[in-house]
Amino acid sequence: MQEVVYRIIGVIRSPHRSPAGTPIQPAGARGLRGTVELLPEYREFLRDLEGFSHVILLYHFHLAGESKPLVRPYMDEDTHGLFATRSPARPNKIGLSVVKLIGIENGVLQVEDVDVIDGSPLRDIKPYVKRFDYPGETKEGWLEARIHKLENSTADGRFSHGVDQ
Repeated sequence: MQEVVYRIIGVIRSPHRSPAGTPIQPAGARGLRGTVELLPEYREFLRDLEGFSHVILLYHFHLAGESKPLVRPYMDEDTHGLFATRSPARPNKIGLSVVKLIGIENGVLQVEDVDVIDGSPLRDIKPYVKRFDYPGETKEGWLEARIHKLENSTADGRFSHGVDQ
């Protein structure tokens, strides 16, 4: 299969300096602010984005370790298949976060509910559109019994370079 190469279009800045202690989802990072700094050649791409309340950030998990087929996620003691989790140690290390867009100035997005580690390379930005992205009623699989732990859960570094999963 052909190799796919992505360009980094910017960097995400946040108060989270290392994997350990970082909220594990935007819902666990309520009110935490950060910025998204685009490279100069991509700033014009932001035109008309300010009318959206939220954006989807696609980024590279630059500190994640190697992926394994089975992992023990943060909110469970049991192992699950990697694709049934939100573990950052993925084959392609693609991160996705839906954050609140506060404002845009000079190619810098002010965002809130940031669960991303500072310095994460940005791959893409998409506007969040409820009618496109919200599928209606959903099921949360094995997480249904544990979802109440989210607001108090942070990463412990288990999916980082050199840390056993």
